[in-house]
Amino acid sequence: MRRPRLLVPAVAALLTATACGAERAADAGTGDGGGAPSASPVTDPGIDGARVTSVTLPAGPAPRPSGDYVVRPDSLARAAAAYEVVNQGTETMTYTVTISFRSADGGAMGNQKVTVNAVAPGKKATGTTELLGVTGATTAKVLDVSSVPTAEAPSRSGACPPSGIRVYADDGDAAMGLRVVGIHLENCGTTPYSLNGFPQVTILDEDHRPVDGVQVLKGTSGISTAVGYGDTVVPLTLKPGEKASSSLAWRNTTEFGTAVNAPYVRVRAKSGADPVMLTPGLDLGTTGKLGVGPWHKAER
Repeated sequence: MRRPRLLVPAVAALLTATACGAERAADAGTGDGGGAPSASPVTDPGIDGARVTSVTLPAGPAPRPSGDYVVRPDSLARAAAAYEVVNQGTETMTYTVTISFRSADGGAMGNQKVTVNAVAPGKKATGTTELLGVTGATTAKVLDVSSVPTAEAPSRSGACPPSGIRVYADDGDAAMGLRVVGIHLENCGTTPYSLNGFPQVTILDEDHRPVDGVQVLKGTSGISTAVGYGDTVVPLTLKPGEKASSSLAWRNTTEFGTAVNAPYVRVRAKSGADPVMLTPGLDLGTTGKLGVGPWHKAER
């Protein structure tokens, strides 16, 4: 499920201070976080072929500016984690890896999410991610990994897929046991795109296999009457550049029986459309139901 984003105080200070006045070079810091950084290997068992291999940490606390100043991003203390992702499967996959920076006592200092595109079977991809404005971190580890076939990876930007549409999910919302995740579609092609009804949704487990025993409802009123457009279907024709939205809704109530947790869903915008695999992180409890909202035109 969605994990809360951590607001790093120093980054918040950056945004506030930037709006307040001009930078004073004498006060802005040197960009070295208080000294030359040091690199250390990390023993991280990793998750599903993804692991942190080393961290580079500030050598000391960042200088404390004074007076009327603007904090430059390069003056903030920063921690960096080098990582690798090994595709242990049989098809090319795209990974989303959450890396958690940790203090000496194991407390979370902040998380960074990275996307690793198109890792071929048996191949390894490497990279580095940074967290600004963090002091006190001593190590990092992989906290969570999701993977989707690259051929079905969602797209928010970049080159338009051959299908002529982009399909992706938002970060969702959770309140009082009710979960709602938006599904978004953009016509990035050159011709109109028609929709009439509901996206086709298949629930998948952590191995990307279909999950049995869950009823996929057309409409969300069976989950909550407060979700989106409920069950009302309106035929749509999207001009190039126009967007539509749907939603997934469920409750995580757990009573008698085995709780169902399914990380993935395979979505087709309509019958015959190319599949896109999304990662809403369904914690369905024992409810056995997932509501799927109808397509409606998104407001600009």
